Amino acid sequence: MIDHIVIQVSNLAASRVFYSAVLKPLGMHVRKELDDDGVLFGGVKPVPGEDPAGEFCLLQAEVPRERCHLAFRARTREQVDAFYQAALAAGGIDNGAPGLRPQYHGNYYAAFVHDLDGYNIEAVCHWPASD
Repeated sequence: MIDHIVIQVSNLAASRVFYSAVLKPLGMHVRKELDDDGVLFGGVKPVPGEDPAGEFCLLQAEVPRERCHLAFRARTREQVDAFYQAALAAGGIDNGAPGLRPQYHGNYYAAFVHDLDGYNIEAVCHWPASD
């Protein structure tokens, strides 16, 4: 489970647009703006025990210094597919089309994309295909 993740981005406005599109299929939206310095994303309604401001934060940085891999949990494989298509449409670069990754486990269905700053982002569903 992820409580929150903070990443630095070189262009906050462009990254806000990108992540707004990419996270929408996963039920996430902007919950809070930090003036011109940051944006916090989260689900439509905070879950008890969850940060009400958001679990994912973008912070403006002249030169992003840290790289990381971000995996967002999807409830269905269709959400993984929608995430991937939204990411490509918003300017992301393919890093692994939606599909099973049995090297992790039999139901690991994921898609990978590099975002506007080169972060490797993923949407993953751990459940079997719905009937």
